[in-house]
Order: sequence, then C-alpha cells, then structure tokens
Amino acid sequence: MTRTLTRRTFLAAAAGAPALLWTTARAADAGRLRAGAAVADITPGKDVCLDGTILRLGPAKQVHDHLHARALVLDDGTRRVAFVLCDATVMGPEVHEEAKRLIQERTGLAPAAVVTAATHTHMAVRMIRSIAARHEANAAYHRVVARRIADAVAEAVDRLQPAQAGWGVAKRPDYCNNRRWIMKEGTVGPNPFGEFTDRVVMGGRPTANRVRPAGPIDPDLSVLSVRDAAGLPLALLANYSVHYAGMVGKTVSADYFGFFADAMADRLGAGGDGPPLVAMMSNGTSGNITRAPGGNFEGMQRVARSLADTVTDLCKRLPHRRDVSLATAATRLELRVRRPGDDRIAWARQVQAGTWNKPAHKWRDVYAHNILMLAEYPPTVRLPLAAVRVGDLGIATCPCEVFAETGLAIKAASPLKPTFTISLANGFGGYLPPPEQFELGGYTTWPAESSYLEVGAEPKIREALVGLLRQVAPRDRP
Repeated sequence: MTRTLTRRTFLAAAAGAPALLWTTARAADAGRLRAGAAVADITPGKDVCLDGTILRLGPAKQVHDHLHARALVLDDGTRRVAFVLCDATVMGPEVHEEAKRLIQERTGLAPAAVVTAATHTHMAVRMIRSIAARHEANAAYHRVVARRIADAVAEAVDRLQPAQAGWGVAKRPDYCNNRRWIMKEGTVGPNPFGEFTDRVVMGGRPTANRVRPAGPIDPDLSVLSVRDAAGLPLALLANYSVHYAGMVGKTVSADYFGFFADAMADRLGAGGDGPPLVAMMSNGTSGNITRAPGGNFEGMQRVARSLADTVTDLCKRLPHRRDVSLATAATRLELRVRRPGDDRIAWARQVQAGTWNKPAHKWRDVYAHNILMLAEYPPTVRLPLAAVRVGDLGIATCPCEVFAETGLAIKAASPLKPTFTISLANGFGGYLPPPEQFELGGYTTWPAESSYLEVGAEPKIREALVGLLRQVAPRDRP
C-alpha cells in the first residue's frame, strides 16, 4: 500500500531538505515560469442522455463519481498556454469553440493557445451536435460545459504563481492491449453492411480463431510535473494510451482518468497551505488500445492507483526547472469526408424501409442511420491540429482517436524528447486508422459519424503534427 505524502513531506522526500525550506524559497526569485491550476464540476443532470454515435444509452441513471474540467495554465513571461482536460467521451467542435471564445473574452488567451480535450471515459456525455439536436437537455449541457471550462481557465489564470516544471516517461505496458485482432480466414462474420470482407474483430475474449494483434501498443506513461517555487506539487499532466478501464453504461463516472486525478491528489496534494494539487490524465493514442476485458469500478480504481504509484515515484526523481520556455504552433488541415455512394445510400434506405434481408449485424440499423447522416456531411472538413513545447517536452494534439502506431511514429520523428500526443483535442475527428488498417476492416474503419475521414487522413495528419513539432522546437534541433 502506498504511503500518502503531504505537500510538505513530499518536498522533504524529493529534495532531501527540511520541510521548513518552503517558507524561504517562496520569497526567493523563482525564475520566469509561472503556473496556475483549477477544477470545475461538469457532472450532468439525469435528464442528459449518454447516447453515442453507435450506442443509444438514454438518460443517465445515477452518478457514481463526479465529472470535472481540469485546467493548467503555464506562462513563461512571453507566452501563455492552457490545457483543459474534461471528463467526457468526446466533445464536438462547437463545444471547444464556445469554450475558447469565452476564455479569450475573460482572460485574453487566444484560442490557438488553449488545448481543450476529452478524456474519453465511456460513462459520460458524448457532446456532439447530432445528439444535442435530439435532446434539448444535452444542448443545454454543452453550453454549461463551455462555461465551466472557461471558469476553470480563468481561475487558473488568477492563481498564476512562480513555478518549476519537470517531465519524464515511465513504461507501463501491463494495461495495454491492442483491441483489433486478425482472425483465421473465414471466421469473421458480416459487417453491418452485410459484407464478409473484414479480417479483424475488435475486443472480446480470446478464441482459438485469433491469429495476432493487428498493431502495436504504446506503453509510455508520460508526465509533465509542475511545482511551485518551493518545490511543492502544484499540478500534473499525464498521458497514457489506454482507451478506458471500465465499462459503458448509464452510470456517470470519470473512469480511471478521474480516479487517477484523485489518487495523485491523495499522494502528492494533501496538506500544506496552498491549493490542492490539480492532476489530470489525458488520453494518448488509444484508438486501437484497451485494457483486458472485464472492467468494473474496482478495476478502474486498481488501474488508477497503480499508475499513480508509478507517477508518484517518477515525480520524486524528476529534475524540475524554473527556466522553462513555451512555444505553440497550430494549423487546420483540410481532409476529405468518406461520404457514401449511391449504392450505400440505397442500402441504408432499404434497411430503414425493412426491405433489406441479407445477413444481419446487430448494428445494422445504427449504421444505416449513420450512412444517411454522412450523406449530408460537407465534402471536406478542416481539422484543428496543434503542437505545444514546454521546455524540451513536445505535446502534439489531434481531434481524432489516434492509433498507437501513429503515436509511436510521431514520437520517433519528433525533434523533442520526450513527445506525447493528446487525442480528442480541440474537436472531434472520429477514429484515425492508418491506411493499412482499412485493408483489414473492422469496427474502427466502418464509415459512420465515428469514422468519417478519408482513408489517407492518417499520414497527412501525422506529417502535419511532426511539422508543427518541428516549428515549436528550438532552432538548434533538426
């Protein structure tokens, strides 16, 4: 069992100095980095639906644990950047844009300097326009969340104080499993469109028909640790590539993302005279990564506590610096939408009319609805992509559910070491399978609101993100 550290005992353990040191260090020159952090509650009411693009879950039945928007603001004296992690499954562009409009109005922070992202807990609200259009309570909830995000950032700005930062990576492959499995030929059933073309299935328990995982995992548990001028823990941004640890249901929960934040506050943020530690876990490149099946609340807590143990140990060993500079770069990349052809539209209409009687899939009707929705999409979309540098740490942000192989490739090509990617950031672009994964088929490639970008989107996005990381890197980096 891990011993709980107070803010004062953490300082002594990490620095090997008496706890009294914090009083004198607070008055000393802390360098140019400043930081502030804050939290706002975004728990939905029970009239808000937890529907998704595929599943229709209906209204929330109960709240297991509260959802939050957690904000961290950094300022190097020249530039200022904000990170906000929200306990949500996904957030559509209208939520991000409204939140950033309010942030700029209240704090002066430009939208390009703000990273807003969903954690991707599956026991929260999918904040996208198509669902809000069906449920007024959801549309109202979108507006509330945008305001709460702005509240958290504004409070974090008010709390700015001299700070120091450190960053590092630990390896935690034990919870990472590629959820796309190549199967023996002839053992995969029809897809929702009645076609026997898939070579992979997603998730499920092991069977004799499994051949091998369809891709790699990313075992990195990346950490940006922020302390105040005295070395007391102030905030923490972690990144891990596991889709979620729990389940899908009508009970509201932040899953391991929120439990990790609580566990870190318990380990590093108790006691002391300052505000409590604000810890947050961002979703890495987990579009094809999950933990072992059978998740429940106990399992979520187990994952969170175990990762928190690793991060606590890492933070005590990380060197923290005051002379930390910031840089940001952003772009919008235009990509084609996989709008359906006439044959697929005719199929969808036959399904809805009840005249299509070929092999049925459990999600046939849902995908028929999605196909008709995609037919109304514009031919192209412009996805927001961004990169942030904090000292020598690189952070790429993408609105898609990015696959592990993409995240690994970005890390390898980035001039900044370490680098990690925050998925589902600043918008919602659906799954982002690499082109070779489309050849294998399977759920994450089926055209729908959850997977609508062109087949060639992944290499274009990956190249753009690496280019942005090169823009923010110091000039002496290749």
